[in-house]
Amino acid sequence: MSTDIWAWVRDTHQQLAETGHRRLADAIYELPGHANEGRNAQLDALYPEAVAAARALGLPWVEVYLRHWRMQNLLNKRHQGEQALAEAVDLLEFAHREETAGCPQSVCVVQDFAICHARVDGPGYVPERLAVLSETLERIEPARACFDCLSREYSDALEDDGRPAEALGHLDTAAARIKAAGQRLSLHFHHSRAGTLHLLGRHEEVLALLDTAEQAERARGRQLDESDQRWGALARARALASLGRTEEALALLPDRSEAERHADLRAAWTETVELLVAAGAWENDAELGAVLAGWVGYLDGTGSHRPCVDLLLAAGRLALARGARTVALALAATGERKLTRLRRTEGVAEQVAQLRAAAEALPVPEPAVPPGELLAHLGAAGVPIETGADLLSAALDTCRQGQAGEVDRAGVTGIAVQLAGVLGSLGHARAAADLLWQQLDADPADEDLIGMLGAALVEAGDGDGVRRLADRLAETSPADGHWVRARWAGAEGRWAEVVEHCEAILAEHPDRINTRRVAGAAATELGDHAAAQRYYQDLLTHALPVEGTPEEELHRTVQQPDLWHLITAATANRDWAVVRSTGALLGIEFDEPEGRVDEEWQLVTVRATRTDGATADLPAVRTGPATARILPVLGDDLTLNHGDVVVFAPALLTEPPAEDAPEEERRSWRPVFELLTLLDPAGYTTYWVDGGWPGDEAWNELREQLGRSGYAVWAYSGDHYGITDPEVDGGTLHGIYAAVGVPPTAHAADADALLHRLTGSWPHPLAWLDLARAAGADTARHEEVIERYGL
Repeated sequence: MSTDIWAWVRDTHQQLAETGHRRLADAIYELPGHANEGRNAQLDALYPEAVAAARALGLPWVEVYLRHWRMQNLLNKRHQGEQALAEAVDLLEFAHREETAGCPQSVCVVQDFAICHARVDGPGYVPERLAVLSETLERIEPARACFDCLSREYSDALEDDGRPAEALGHLDTAAARIKAAGQRLSLHFHHSRAGTLHLLGRHEEVLALLDTAEQAERARGRQLDESDQRWGALARARALASLGRTEEALALLPDRSEAERHADLRAAWTETVELLVAAGAWENDAELGAVLAGWVGYLDGTGSHRPCVDLLLAAGRLALARGARTVALALAATGERKLTRLRRTEGVAEQVAQLRAAAEALPVPEPAVPPGELLAHLGAAGVPIETGADLLSAALDTCRQGQAGEVDRAGVTGIAVQLAGVLGSLGHARAAADLLWQQLDADPADEDLIGMLGAALVEAGDGDGVRRLADRLAETSPADGHWVRARWAGAEGRWAEVVEHCEAILAEHPDRINTRRVAGAAATELGDHAAAQRYYQDLLTHALPVEGTPEEELHRTVQQPDLWHLITAATANRDWAVVRSTGALLGIEFDEPEGRVDEEWQLVTVRATRTDGATADLPAVRTGPATARILPVLGDDLTLNHGDVVVFAPALLTEPPAEDAPEEERRSWRPVFELLTLLDPAGYTTYWVDGGWPGDEAWNELREQLGRSGYAVWAYSGDHYGITDPEVDGGTLHGIYAAVGVPPTAHAADADALLHRLTGSWPHPLAWLDLARAAGADTARHEEVIERYGL
């Protein structure tokens, strides 16, 4: 098993490209990058088509490769556990069939299997992890990259078994074998060893190891990528915090937003912050508690049971230190529930029990007013949010024990709903749902209670709970049942189901405004702009007038976003009369009183999605309330091109600069909108030109001449783009790499002739090989230019 995985990837990519399967070929190159960098949306967009193509072409090795990299993303970047377990087991079986056993990536699937079981319950699955890793390590050579990866996984299993010293010994032995085989240790290997040293309390060695490892990488000419830099900074910050060097730790600790974006940072980030809190260098406030609770809820939802318990125990310790009784009890309840999903609970069960005991021992606050007056008191007194949770919890317990005097059922439900709202804002959606379930039995008809419970279940990702509530409401309040199901379907991106449930509601309650908003948004996601327009127009018909409508009912009046959504849908449907009439309601003035809206307003940016799932921000000219004309000439990785008119969604994706921002920042800012659909294609075809920079005057003249002839050109190379100078050994020339857009009224031969005429006198010729081929022209000149200038 000595096949070089990346040599196989290069060969496979070339074979697929040569046989016309360009999209699958590109996916082979792009998928690992998306997986490793946590570009989840791009991976999700690319993966289904790629794996389906591999199966259709009968390429099981490619399927193993694609599924492995997706698993790496699910496990390492999204921290899925039980959610991914069935796929990890199935992939291991598939990768070891007769037709796939020789695939170089099949060994890596063993790593996926081990990581997934570690996410579910690392200590509980130590025997299985060590067995499968040991068997695989025995049959692969230390020279293979897989040996590095699987050695780290073996060390992780030993650590989960409480044997960090043995884990370090294993890493050192593996390192010696890798070096003896003539290979270098990966930076990931050094990061793993640093983590083991941290467990052993050898923090100075951690710092030294990271410095040495990174210096070695740079000496090899390899620049650390963003992921390496984040991990290095976090590992150093944790070591420094452990040594009490808090100022240095604070300077290196990645911002919390980095941990929000990258789930794999959260455990070490939390550990570091807990050390800083203990040293008095970090504020242990309710905001920190809410962030950690949200991360706990995320792990709970992905079935990453053991990391969930580990994180909630840290969050619990911090909550106890704040005196946040209700929050600590909510964390203890989550811990007790997660213990039932672990195979091995010794040690951790005792910690969860200690968390509950310590939380219950915290003082129960005494409300300053009777329970019936508490809601009004909290609103007026500005009570801190976690204190408010404790007060509400105490009042609710008093009411349920019948010790609150004259507090009716509605009053008790009001307290429960308020407490659930506070818990939800503190990141404890599951605890909020549990509380509301309990109250629902006592007050089954309260609409606010039902609505809050549905929202809490959706926020908690509790699909079983959603179905249970909807089934319960089916007989007594079917519309509410459909509403809960619609919101859950929307949270999971099942837009057709959203529309189906909204239609069921509107059939019984045609005056529902929010239902039409949700249905319109879902229809837009489905690309059914005619239906979206109908929903928003009906919304205007059924909405209440603003004048005379009570404040609590204002959501049933027409809101400005409703009008913008109607404009967008009508634009996609080319219903210009509705675009104009709705625009008038927003105060928009048009140059012409009727007909198509095609004006020239301002420069904007349209955010589109490339064929590989990555995003692209495209300069454009806004031509109407929801339309823009694309400016650059684009490649085949986008379905748009120069001159295309597109419809964009109305919401700004970036906030404008503050009024006190520097003038240059305010002047250069452009609004960014998300592409919704292509309205009118201009029909341009792109060809690339490459060669020597002719100077500003000659280049500007080329642009003007091409523009007069209906062509377009867009330069992609920057000031640092250089090409080989054929007259100077080792010399370089300033180069230009650009895309030329050929209009649909011209042929490739016309473009070829035009470029020859306009650039023929330049001191250094351009090459346009693909255009020459399309024109049926002699390509020898272009091939010679490419060779001579090293293009």
